[in-house]
Amino acid sequence: MGLFDAKLFNSEVFQKYTERVPNVHLNELIKSGAIVARPDLAGAMSDQVGGNFLTTPLKGLIGGTPLNYDGVTDITSTGTQTYSHSRVVVGRAKAWTEKDFSYDITGGVDFMQNVAEQVAEYWDEQDQKMLINILDGVFAMGSNNDAAAEFVEEHTHDVTGVTNSEGVLGYMDATTLNTGMQKASGDHKNQFSLCLMHSAVATHLENLKVLVYLKYNDANGIERDLNIATLNGRTVIIDDDMPVITEGSGTSAVKKYVTYVFGRGAIEYTNCGAKVPYEMARDPYKNGGEDTLISRMRKCWSPYGISFTGIDQINTLSPTDNELKNGEFWNLVNTGGSSNIQYIAHKVIPIARVISLG
Repeated sequence: MGLFDAKLFNSEVFQKYTERVPNVHLNELIKSGAIVARPDLAGAMSDQVGGNFLTTPLKGLIGGTPLNYDGVTDITSTGTQTYSHSRVVVGRAKAWTEKDFSYDITGGVDFMQNVAEQVAEYWDEQDQKMLINILDGVFAMGSNNDAAAEFVEEHTHDVTGVTNSEGVLGYMDATTLNTGMQKASGDHKNQFSLCLMHSAVATHLENLKVLVYLKYNDANGIERDLNIATLNGRTVIIDDDMPVITEGSGTSAVKKYVTYVFGRGAIEYTNCGAKVPYEMARDPYKNGGEDTLISRMRKCWSPYGISFTGIDQINTLSPTDNELKNGEFWNLVNTGGSSNIQYIAHKVIPIARVISLG
């Protein structure tokens, strides 16, 4: 009797089974400090808007001009602003079906076991795609207001028309990342700790010998390269899901690659869970009998200093990929109200991007 027989399936046991598969990307994101786990917010989600939306306060910084201490000038005080940070939960589900006949005709190959072994990696990939969709939306919010437009401008370092130190037009070199981080955050640039980069960009930097790959020992003790490297002391994750902007067509088409850079605490992550994250269903009649593995997830990825503001505009209680990419549904964290709105200083938001030809 197989482990994943529909009649004996135990959701909790299966969840522990899938969690044993290393989520390499998320682990590296958390290790770098760029992703901060916020499990404490999962319970709070149920208190607002049906459990899919949460607004939390973000404390402002002290400031103001000091007064002259001369024995005659009165000392006056000012307070700090409180900003509202809104975040949304994204829910996704997927199912996979295998026929009994497939097992019979192949002499006992357990295709459902094969499915089960890939579930954790599948959601790992979906997590990263969801994060990219959110970042696409964040960098499309320039038309919302002047503060948002300034963030997009200053946190974007486009070198596609710039000749680098190697004399190559439009490509990254050893200094590009450092320059982009300074443009975004000035004297806060040391807050950046991690990059997400397309393999085309990584290969160019590897050829310049400025990208160093991390290594690991496989089950046979053989040392192999990970798809993770370092550049200027920052962790680099190489993934071809990074955005590629294609301009023109045919032989004149130009591909522009987007590299995202994160600092410590750039993204707050909450695994909100589902009532039944995994379950098996069996239909003994269809196709002579088949089993289906169903998986559900609810997660919240919240960029620091940036709110999801489209809760009243999305069509359902979980935003679609296209809704996450919609810049009109994102805005800089602010004090709210209809007048004298104060926006968070963009330099403290540890998120930036570099656009290059490679």
